[in-house]
Amino acid sequence: MPETLHERFAALLPELLSALGQTLVMLGIGLLAAVMLGGPLGVLLYQAGRNPSGRLRLLARLLGWAVNTLRSFPFIVLLVALVPFTRLLTGTSIGPLAAAVPLAIAAIPYFSRLVEQTLAEVPQGVIEAAQAMGASPLQIVLRVLLVEARSGLVLALTVLAISFLSYSAVAGVVGGGGIGDLAIRYGYYRFETDVMILTVAVLVVLVQSIQFTGARLARRLDKR
Repeated sequence: MPETLHERFAALLPELLSALGQTLVMLGIGLLAAVMLGGPLGVLLYQAGRNPSGRLRLLARLLGWAVNTLRSFPFIVLLVALVPFTRLLTGTSIGPLAAAVPLAIAAIPYFSRLVEQTLAEVPQGVIEAAQAMGASPLQIVLRVLLVEARSGLVLALTVLAISFLSYSAVAGVVGGGGIGDLAIRYGYYRFETDVMILTVAVLVVLVQSIQFTGARLARRLDKR
């Protein structure tokens, strides 16, 4: 006797929840790496770009070249190219933790550029006022730039999260686990269209949730 839609969903629910948890793990690790490493790198790119003289000019060019090089890799190519490094780091090349490695490496330069662009939108007059009051470069970064740009930084992180949610789905193609892996195994290999539709619906809900939360938080932080 054929399964009803309710029975089909009930049977698939444990695997769907597991795939959702794997996706969130990959996304969480990628975003953490982006904030911890890509954030400071973005500040450094901004500072080096504002002082185009001597060593800082060379530093800005080197950092810009490195960031652009990493960003030029399509994610699926980066995923495969980093397999030896991923295996060395995690002991395996499959699973959510292994997939989180290339996700994190891709997220760092991506977010650094978003941070650089967001900081560039801070009015120059605010920075000059802080300098006139005797603020040190570190104080300007921590108490002026990051505070003034906090709304834009939240929106940048929101854009990053949504983009890398789709990247985490791509990781399923090479056994990374998560929603993408579920869609490939059922929707592609087994031609089960209902599972494919369900995974797409879950991704849509996740994207909408991330966008709503990020936009709401950014509005609360925007004091203009």
